[in-house]
Parts: sequence; C-alpha cells; structure tokens
Amino acid sequence: MPMRLGTAMPGLEGATEWLNSNGMPEIEAGKVTLIHFWAVSCHICHETMPEVMKMKNKYSSEGLQTIAIHMPRYEEDADKDKVLKDIEEYHMDQPIGLDHMMRIAGHFENEYVPAFFIFGEDGTLKFRAAGDRGFQKVEPKLREALGLPAEEA
Repeated sequence: MPMRLGTAMPGLEGATEWLNSNGMPEIEAGKVTLIHFWAVSCHICHETMPEVMKMKNKYSSEGLQTIAIHMPRYEEDADKDKVLKDIEEYHMDQPIGLDHMMRIAGHFENEYVPAFFIFGEDGTLKFRAAGDRGFQKVEPKLREALGLPAEEA
C-alpha cells in the first residue's frame, strides 16, 4: 500500500552509498523537502531530470531541500559508473543516495521510478506521484507546500 498523505517522512537509512554528501544528509526541520527516486535505465527519469533540476535550483532560495534516491530497476543499474555519468550529465548536485539494496524505497513504500514525494514544513507527506503524468503535478504542489501563489498558465 502506498504511503499515505500526512505520514511523517521516513528515515533515509539504508543507502549503500551517499554521493554529493558527507554521509546521510540531515533533513533540516521546518523546510519543504522533495525526495525523488530515479534510475539510470529509466527513460522518463532522463526526460524529467532537467525539469527536476530546474525546480531544485528555482526553489532552493524559497527553502526547498531536494534529495535524489537512485533506485535500480535492473541489476546493471547498480553500475556506479553509469550513475556517475547521469549525475554529471544532468548536473545533479543535491545529495544522492544509492539505494541498491532497496531499503530506502522500502521505507517510502515506493516501487516506481520516477517517483516524487513532497514533505511539508511539518515533515509530513503532502504529495506523492510517479511517472510522467504525476510529474506534471509536482511543481504546482511544490509551490503550494512552499506557500507560493500558483504560477500563471
């Protein structure tokens, strides 16, 4: 059963390794947090990653903290060189957990990539979505969680 809205953010314990971070990152209390799951073999992840990075950069000054979790779909996805290539290609500079044992995915009750979880300032789940259709709703929900007005269409 997927994680319910209003659920407290689970811990990030269980990554096989953390990149762009000195160990497991600290989640800063009182900030909106975007956790996004992705995989190197995921076509939709590659299509949406430039937009994910734009949102990360656009809203970090508004208090958004962003953490990426690499969740392999296939055994070959666990090739760290492939992961590092994607990180470089998409200029991913947020903390990135390699969840190659699927422990973090288990904490989040997540089996999809891409998947997006938005936690509010109170640390509870405000929105979750998966796939390209779900991704279309991420930015409006981020703006809402950050207390920003809806963008003009």
